[in-house]
Amino acid sequence: MSEKKLAVIAFGGNALLKSKQRGTYKEQLENVTETCRSLIPMIKAGYNIVIGHGNGPQVGNVMLQHKAGKATYDVEDMPLNFCVAETQGSIGALIEDGLRHIFAEEGWDRDTVTLLTHVEVDANDPHFWNPTKPVGPYCSAEEAQEYHEATGDVYHEDPKGNGWRKVVASPRPIRIQNIKLIRQLAEQGIIVITVGGGGIPVAMKDGYLQGVEAVIDKDLASALTATQIEADEFYILTDVPKVYINFRKPNEKALDEITVKEAKKYLQQGQFTEGSMAPKIRAAILFVETTGHPCIITEAGKLGDESCGTRIVKG
Repeated sequence: MSEKKLAVIAFGGNALLKSKQRGTYKEQLENVTETCRSLIPMIKAGYNIVIGHGNGPQVGNVMLQHKAGKATYDVEDMPLNFCVAETQGSIGALIEDGLRHIFAEEGWDRDTVTLLTHVEVDANDPHFWNPTKPVGPYCSAEEAQEYHEATGDVYHEDPKGNGWRKVVASPRPIRIQNIKLIRQLAEQGIIVITVGGGGIPVAMKDGYLQGVEAVIDKDLASALTATQIEADEFYILTDVPKVYINFRKPNEKALDEITVKEAKKYLQQGQFTEGSMAPKIRAAILFVETTGHPCIITEAGKLGDESCGTRIVKG
């Protein structure tokens, strides 16, 4: 067993793509390098590190490219699990590039590895019967109807009036594939990039794991990884320095430390927005309840600052 502390760090969407950016390769590489630079204090402190990350805009772009390829060259669309695998590879390469950049700056010799990681979900998860997670490009109501009739995919109208989008299930992750390997590599001092985009979604059908049309929440997948490798700490990086209640209201309050019980109470009160902070709080609760260790939610640039971030503790 390694005596070094083991930390899992979930990169938020802004680690790769910031608001109003187009998502060019240069933009994403600059963003991810800056996020990787925030890991320097932890690396200097001797942590072994596992990184999870999102892929929302990137997987949407891949789906858009597939759609354009089909329209122009009659190239067949690929299923969503395949698209997630594509983005795991490309984003993992970006993160490795960012890490190598800071290693060169610091004069370090460290190995990194990106694992294409399948994450198992329950084939009977109720989310499959009520898909709500929007993915891919927008389309008109007429196009949505045509696509639905041709493929059976479900489309919902965007509440902000941007058009219609395909929606898929977001089932709960139940098992990370190759979890022992992830831990072994991390304990050897190799920085491991895994469960990208929540993992390539698979479910047991006909006696073996098969890809499914789903999107797994990246923070929940990272939290499950952290629990299964028995991490000492779990960090969720986002675009705010702390978690807030009454967010953007006159009585807004930053939270320095809360217990699992308080986190559940705030969730029940609707203090945290779905699709934003609520999934992060649920992921924190999963990790803290299972391991007893703390989870810290903070801004990427504040990772080494002990005065920043919100600590969720067992209480």
